[in-house]
Order: sequence, then C-alpha cells, then structure tokens
Amino acid sequence: MLARIRSAAVLGIDAYLVDVEADIANGLPTFATVGLPQGAVKEGRERVGAAIANSAFEFPLKRITINLAPADVRKDGSAFDLPIALGILAATGQVGDGSAVRRPGGSGSESWTDLREPANRPTGEPSSRRSVQPPLADYVIVGELGLEGGVRPVRGALSIALAAKHGGARGVIVPVQNLAEAGVVDGLEILGAESLGQVAAFFSEGRVLRRAEVDPRGLFGHRASDLVDFSEVRGQEHAKRALEIAAAGAHNVLMIGPPGSGKTMLARRLPTILPDLSLEEALETTKIHSVAGTLPPGAALVTSRPFRAPHHTICDAGMIGGGTYPRPGEVSLAQGGVLFLDELPEFRNNVLEVLRQPLEDGFVTISRASSSLCFPARFMLAAAMNPCKCGFWGAIGKSCVCGPLDVERYRSRLSGPLLDRIDIHIEVPAVPYQELSVERSGEPSAAIRERVNRARQVQLERFAKRRGVFANAHMTPKDLRTHCKVSDSADALLKTAIGRLKLSARAYHRVLKIARTIADLAGSAAIEPAHVSEAVQYRSLDRAVG
Repeated sequence: MLARIRSAAVLGIDAYLVDVEADIANGLPTFATVGLPQGAVKEGRERVGAAIANSAFEFPLKRITINLAPADVRKDGSAFDLPIALGILAATGQVGDGSAVRRPGGSGSESWTDLREPANRPTGEPSSRRSVQPPLADYVIVGELGLEGGVRPVRGALSIALAAKHGGARGVIVPVQNLAEAGVVDGLEILGAESLGQVAAFFSEGRVLRRAEVDPRGLFGHRASDLVDFSEVRGQEHAKRALEIAAAGAHNVLMIGPPGSGKTMLARRLPTILPDLSLEEALETTKIHSVAGTLPPGAALVTSRPFRAPHHTICDAGMIGGGTYPRPGEVSLAQGGVLFLDELPEFRNNVLEVLRQPLEDGFVTISRASSSLCFPARFMLAAAMNPCKCGFWGAIGKSCVCGPLDVERYRSRLSGPLLDRIDIHIEVPAVPYQELSVERSGEPSAAIRERVNRARQVQLERFAKRRGVFANAHMTPKDLRTHCKVSDSADALLKTAIGRLKLSARAYHRVLKIARTIADLAGSAAIEPAHVSEAVQYRSLDRAVG
C-alpha cells in the first residue's frame, strides 16, 4: 500500500514543495527514510512511531519506506513529522476519504484512488467517495510531532504558505502557533492543528480545524508606541540632523566621539524616525525572521523595522550567515532596518571586511559545495567608535594618553574600502552640563519621522520605474547622472572639496547622494551649494585625512 502527502521544505528563505510517499509492505518491521534526509528528518521516525501509538492509532509492524521527493535535494528540519505520520495512516487505511493510495500496477496521477472504493463498480452507479483527487492531495501539510501526538511549531511557515499558493494547493495545514504567520497569505485556506488526531479527524470525518483570521493590512493600521524617543536626547543637534538625513535617504552612518557622549543612545533611537514598513517589506523581513527562528510565537508579521546590535565578538558566519546548512546572519536579520555596530574597531578585521558586499549590493551570496543561496541584506549600517584607544582624543576637559601614532594605529583598523561605503561620518562630542540640565524636551521622533516620510515619498516617486531602488542611497552611477545634477556654483564647490579631501570615486558619489537627500528634505528639486556644503561636512574622517 502506498500513500502520498504534500509537504514543503525551506531552502534559504524560500520554500519548495515536497511529496512525502509512504509505502507499507510485508516483511520484517523496518522504518527507512530516503530522499536525502538529514539529522532531524532521520530522527523523526522515533517521534512518528510514538505519536501514532499515543494518538490511539495502530502503528504497522511491517516494512515502512518513506520517500521525500525530489530525492536529489537535501531535506532538513522536523516539519516532515506530521506528513510522514499521515502518510503511514493513509497507507494503512486509518485515515478516511483522504487516504490517497495506489493500486499495484498503476502509474501516473490517475492511479491515485481510494482503496475502499470498489474497483469494479458498475458504470453509471453513483459514488459516495471522491476517488480521482482525494482531499489529502489538496493540502500542503507541515508540523513537528511530540511523542504524545501534539503538533509543535516549525520554521518558515510563511515561506511554506507562499510556496503552496504558487504550487496551486487548495490550502495549508500548519501548527496552531504558526497560524497567524501563514495566515497573511491571501487566496489560500490556512488551517491550524494542535494534534495528529485532529488532522486525521479532519480528513476522515470532516472535523473542523481552526482557520486563520488575519488582516495583513490591518496590522499596519497604527504604529506601535516606541519605548525610546529622540525627545530624550539632550543636545547633539548636529548628530540628530545627520541621523535625520541618514534616515531620509537610507544612508549608512558612523558616529565618532568619546565614551558617554550619547552615540549608542542616538543609534537606538534611529528606528523610531524610519518610515513605516510597507506590506511587501514586512513579508520579506518576516520570512527571514521565521526561517531564522527569531519570530515571536504567535506573531503574524514583523511590522516594525528591525534593530540588530551584535557583540563585537561575533564571527563572520554569524554576521553574514552561513553554517553547514546556511541560515541568515545579522545583516539579513536587519533587512529593512538598522544594523548597529558599537565599538566598531573592536570587531575582527575579517568580520568587517565581509560587510563590503552587502553594503554595496544589498544581498549576500553564500556558496557551498551542494548549493548557492542568496539572502537579502538591504539595511542601514549605524556604527560607533571612540576617536582613540582611551577614547579622549580631542575631548575638552579630558587628557588623552594616546600619541598620534597610537591614534593612527587605532583608526587604521578600519580599512579605506569599508569607510568609503559609509556615507556619513559625524563627530559626537561630549554634552556640556548646561545642555544636560535643561528641563525642556527635544524634538520628538514623530516630528522628525514626518519629515523623513515626506522625503522618502519624493524618492519613491522618483524611482518608481527603477527596480530595486527605493531611496537615494541605492542609486547607481546612472541614476546619479540623471537625478543629481548640480548647479555651476555647487559644482565648483564640490570640485574644491574633492581636491582638498582627495575623495575616491565612491566617496564622491556618496557626497552626491547625501546632497540629494538634503535637497529632498528641503523640498528643493535642484542641488544647491548649501546642500553640497552640508554634505561635505558629513565626511569627518576624510577631512581629518585631508
């Protein structure tokens, strides 16, 4: 007896459909799984056997063969437990009308019938059961099984639901904990199961499973209140202005200042002035967090921009992703949000250098012997560093113990190519007591975000016909020639600045992008000398070298 169940597996951040075929044959009791199963899939036979027995079903003491097709693609994870158990129950006739089985000698899709339907039924006699396309074949089923038969959550439910929709499935059966996540996919019947017995009763007796009731766009009806706000920051008006420009154009920013000057405080408030996520951005960000296992239980979508702050002891695989079975790294988990690297020179050199590709291209390609995966990594980099090893080089009222050579050695930990990819370099000096002691609050994040939203709307209209370009920071050299034309006076000022600072071609393009963003914030269609002048000020490390 043979049964087939439709399931799915995750590869990268996307999913593909898998046919789980269960064959029950006479012979010594064995349980073999083929089709390149890995770790958790192989161990699933113990969970499946216990779950079937503890759910009041009979586990067949026969030769059981499970095939996961396509057989040439590696399968990993525990999501195959539920479809394997259903396949065994269907092949042994313990699941009702959904028992998709094939008669000996049959071939092709037309051979999948219900064993209990008489094969010699007279022509024209009405049938009480569906024998051509059984219900089991209409659903994509995933779930991990507990030994008691309960269904536990899996990773990548959103990606699996999207793959099921593209594969023409009628619906998806997922663990109830993943119901909200998968429910954001329209045009698909999303059902949640708590136990193996519930799923078996759904196909055998038509019992009702819990349905997803999620309004994806309703999740964006209001922005959740932030725990932090820019109004809490005293002083640092120059740094606030630079972060507003960075948020408006999705520019990378590096803050340089002594300890306690507020660099970390400013960076943690950067997400509060970023534009709201669109539904498309939220879906992609949610897929990444679901596959990585960082999506909160019961959450439907990631509706706020991520903020990731890894420790400086992180390895390169943790930063960009990787491993034996590649998973997204911090740069991908920060997709659409902010990646904050505090104490930037303390990160290992190889970790910083692997940031070059994602900063430039917006994605990461991880190649292994068996496959090559691409993870999205379009994020804003916010970094902070001290001016020297002791932290007080140039600080007022503090004595620095570092000599010029020590300062140069400390800053040389950051390579020129990496600094070229950071648009804005700003100095964050210590805040004087007079500004710290004032009672009035600063400008709130909501007011700054309103200006940022207006500037981003201008950019979205500007790049409406450009694929993959959503903000000024994403512009290509061709876009710069089209949208960053400067007046003669502004061009003369830019030429002087380039000559004195000895900027590279990439840094020159960064200055143009920043000037374009400043003009957008000012509501100016043209880039004026004032915009260029301010943009040049945000290259403090270049000015120090020049």
